[in-house]
Amino acid sequence: MDEKEIERAIRRMSCEILEKNRKDNLSIIGIYNRGAYLARRIAKEIEQKIHRDVEIGFLDITLYRDDLSDISPQPIVKKTEINFDVSGKRIILVDDVLFTGRTVRAALDAIIDFGRPEKIELAVLIDRGHRELPIRPDYVGKNIPTSLSETVEVKLKEVDGVDEVGVHPVK
Repeated sequence: MDEKEIERAIRRMSCEILEKNRKDNLSIIGIYNRGAYLARRIAKEIEQKIHRDVEIGFLDITLYRDDLSDISPQPIVKKTEINFDVSGKRIILVDDVLFTGRTVRAALDAIIDFGRPEKIELAVLIDRGHRELPIRPDYVGKNIPTSLSETVEVKLKEVDGVDEVGVHPVK
């Protein structure tokens, strides 16, 4: 995907989110790292359509991962920023790539620690398949079938200076 395709995907997902949800009870939570930037973009699109601010938060799932001991002896933990009550809200959880589903499972556990939302829906820029858990996205920018010998790399301007998605062999 190039910059224009990413923009179109975000715009389309934002419209789909608005079609399915009440505007007064909607909050968006992005999973660090790139999910947080995508969440900001989706929130901005929605705000332009409804002419008011949307609650947005950012979630670090590091301590909720089931493979924490495998990643690093001293993992880097970012600050979770959810400055609103999630109880009774319709939460749109945003991430860049959906793969096994384990990141989403960790994010769901983390959100529930903040309260009991009315509903949590999942928006991902890329769904690459290969689920290990029964998790599916509600909003998808693009489905990209991959093999396990490939990796999907999402680059965003805010972090990488360019908007693009590529599929590469695992190194």
